[in-house]
Amino acid sequence: TDDMAELLLGESKLEQFLKENTLKHSNSPRGPQPKLTEVRKHLTAALDRGNLKPEFLQEANLIMAKLNYVEGDYKEALNTYARVGVDDLQLTAVPPYRLRMIAEAYSTKGKIALSSLCLEKLPISSSASNLHVDREQEIVTCYEKAGDIALLYLQEIERVINANIQNRSPKPGPTAHEQELGFFLETGLQRAHVLYFKNGNLTRGVGRFRELLRAVETRTTQNLRMTIARQLAEILLRGMCEQSYWNPLEDPPHQSPLDDPLRKEECSGSVQCSEKAVKSGNHIFCPQENTEEALLLLLISESMANRDAVLSRIPEHKNDRIISLQSASVVYDLLTIALGRRGQYEMLSECLERAMKFAFEEFHLWYQFALSLMAAGKSARAVKVLKECIRLKPDDATIPLLAAKLCMGSLHWLEEAERFAKAVVDLGDKTSEFKAKGYLALGLTYSLQATDASLRGMQEVLQRKALLAFQRAHSLSPMDHLAAFYLALQLAISRQIPEALGYVRQALQLQGDDANSLHLLALLLSAQKHYHDALNIIDMALSEYPENFM
Repeated sequence: TDDMAELLLGESKLEQFLKENTLKHSNSPRGPQPKLTEVRKHLTAALDRGNLKPEFLQEANLIMAKLNYVEGDYKEALNTYARVGVDDLQLTAVPPYRLRMIAEAYSTKGKIALSSLCLEKLPISSSASNLHVDREQEIVTCYEKAGDIALLYLQEIERVINANIQNRSPKPGPTAHEQELGFFLETGLQRAHVLYFKNGNLTRGVGRFRELLRAVETRTTQNLRMTIARQLAEILLRGMCEQSYWNPLEDPPHQSPLDDPLRKEECSGSVQCSEKAVKSGNHIFCPQENTEEALLLLLISESMANRDAVLSRIPEHKNDRIISLQSASVVYDLLTIALGRRGQYEMLSECLERAMKFAFEEFHLWYQFALSLMAAGKSARAVKVLKECIRLKPDDATIPLLAAKLCMGSLHWLEEAERFAKAVVDLGDKTSEFKAKGYLALGLTYSLQATDASLRGMQEVLQRKALLAFQRAHSLSPMDHLAAFYLALQLAISRQIPEALGYVRQALQLQGDDANSLHLLALLLSAQKHYHDALNIIDMALSEYPENFM
């Protein structure tokens, strides 16, 4: 009883120390500390008397090896794992806490299963490349085993908790939300695929991602699953083409263009070390190409991001809200890439609309939503969303320009377009490079209003306004062929044919293959009865644009 008390005290103090002093991958553990000295005294007392049962003796050694790692004594940690024989430890019919200890053992360091951290930090004594590759594979194998056993542990814990809830058992115990992965389990779950990608083996890295995602979900791993799903989607979209894709139910290719050809072929197939529960059945959907799988993963990630969104605006939740928003923004950016490739803008706008609940004062999501509505042909809604974007970013001239373009198009909201164009002009020196574009948009608005006007006097007033706006745009940006073209067009509408010819020729000097400028030039030449020249221009334009009906 005294020895068990020493063992439990040592373990609890070590866990408390790790909770207060979080280990990080970037920081190596440093030497003994006063609190760790107490841990060692408790464990040494339990081990030295030799009264513990064999299974508890194994657990004491596993905790001692973990302590050695925390203190930075990697060699002693490896020796302890070797004495315990981590690879031979039973994984079936054992209490869940023991699975956690074994998983942590595999993630801390050791040749057998969870000794990968030690192996990664120990220097390689031989310069032979084969030994180097074998050492790397040994490390990855340890991480894979650690991750698989960690998943098995979490599944068992959740099963026990759910059984207690169903039976309404008064037995105290942690709830699913109280479970924390901790440094060692998180390392085991996250490091294997990182090392595969680092070593240039994308095929095995993608395979490892899929293994983790096919495991039956637990509440503790929900955030991890969302991260993995997002990362896999990004690899499928950016690092894999259709020719190199294989679906999740197929065996990966023996040689893949994804992998580094200079690296020695690593062992294929997944490491089978634990019978973790995986999703199976006769009616499971299986993607058949990379964009399809990426879209499936992103829609799952989006669903999880929406479900777990932090909406509270109180100061205490600020950091959680920022992390939640950043995570969701990455998912929506990748959804934009995936759906944009397929031209599925209607679906993209629906996805981004769901993001609006946590997009308060977030320009990026609002702007993405506006662009998706534009692409989906929902111009009226897009203008309303762009107004919110203008409020959030009043100094960005591109937004009112975009809104003016929509209003002048199919909506034909000319008064709205005029207001947006004047807003660009009024920004003045802040956006001098866009001032010419603002006058161009203003001129187009006046010209369209003149076309709609029923009174001749109003038409002339608006045409003069349009002409002045185009002249101002051309003077601010003399190298813009559109400013020269629209100035020529307005002069032509006002029957100032010789002046219009001069400006349309300027437009063609700046952009020689512009179809609209060639069309206008032919019309102006024919208006001056230069029919032969006009026909030559038309023949030249048709050779460039044979399908242009106009």
